[in-house]
Amino acid sequence: MLEYISIIITAIFVNNIVFAQFLGICPFLGVSKKLSSAVGMGAAVTFVMLMATTITWLLQTFVLVPCGLEYMQTIVFILVIAALVQMLEMIMKKVTPALYLSLGVFLPLITTNCAVLGVAIKVITDGLNLGQSVVYAIATAIGFTLALVIFAGVREQLELVNVPRAMRGVPIALVVAGLLAMAFMGFSGIKIG
Repeated sequence: MLEYISIIITAIFVNNIVFAQFLGICPFLGVSKKLSSAVGMGAAVTFVMLMATTITWLLQTFVLVPCGLEYMQTIVFILVIAALVQMLEMIMKKVTPALYLSLGVFLPLITTNCAVLGVAIKVITDGLNLGQSVVYAIATAIGFTLALVIFAGVREQLELVNVPRAMRGVPIALVVAGLLAMAFMGFSGIKIG
């Protein structure tokens, strides 16, 4: 049980996928202008990350390794992620068209979101079992969503203040992202167990 708690805390805070591993930066910067879009993107990434990690772990364990096709790992994982994103895109278009439109081009970009592929590969590289992989994927997705929501909240507040002209937009966003990354570094001293 302590092992799973360690995985959760580490994935969300200590080794946050955005602030410590610098994966998923494109949607982090692109979809973080509105809180509603950030929450929607976080939910979409959570679904895709959980499903992709589970399916790719099963494929790696029961198909690629027994057949000696480990070298096909990256290609197979990308195909699985692309299929999941395509399925999610079709579902969102039917069920929540407003969210689908607000995410715009960033929804198909989940296919190339290196955070999703990075988690799928990391669980294999670290030798995690299926249960640990699922917990790690969920915790990492929560960490990604947390980073996205905090950043979106700060960016919405920045619209209400008088920022110097040269710092408006992307420059102040990058400064805030750096400050958030430094704040998350404070969690690196946490020891569990």
